[in-house]
Amino acid sequence: MTVPNLITTIRIILAPVFIIYLINDQFLWALVVFVLCVASDGLDGLVARLFNQKSMLGTYLDPLADKILLVSAFITLSVRGYLPAWLTVMVIARDVMIMLGIFFLFFNRMEFKLKPSVISKLTTCLQFIAVLSVLSKDYTGFPTLYYLSVYYLTALFTISSGLHYMHYWFNMIGEGGDNQGNIS
Repeated sequence: MTVPNLITTIRIILAPVFIIYLINDQFLWALVVFVLCVASDGLDGLVARLFNQKSMLGTYLDPLADKILLVSAFITLSVRGYLPAWLTVMVIARDVMIMLGIFFLFFNRMEFKLKPSVISKLTTCLQFIAVLSVLSKDYTGFPTLYYLSVYYLTALFTISSGLHYMHYWFNMIGEGGDNQGNIS
């Protein structure tokens, strides 16, 4: 196992620990674990690039780790009343749509490469910021407008990213599609 994949695996293992802290209203510990997970997300990619340790497993494992952490965070924080339910629904709906699109391409034997787009990376970053904002609310003096801005900006990018993927897939499977491409 490569070092980046080990780092990503640790992030996956930390996700349930993070959720347990959230469920028990231990937001400081939840914040610490979440910050570690966010930092490890950047670290695994950096190590993979710097030491030429990119792998096929990492291509799938890294976004999976992000989804496990973010979806569980959004659901838990929403159910507990700390995040708006409408935002959680958008985040989950986009992720489900992306998974269905990948399954469709895979089962129709269409060649594609998993390569996140810039808008997708920005969306993930904003989703991390939304969760970090909620977790650090007791330690910052941000006004309500800040949180609303983060929620709406996250929603805007989540929708835009979902539409971006849909556009790509429609072009790929539609008339004149070459049945090959990158998901980017």
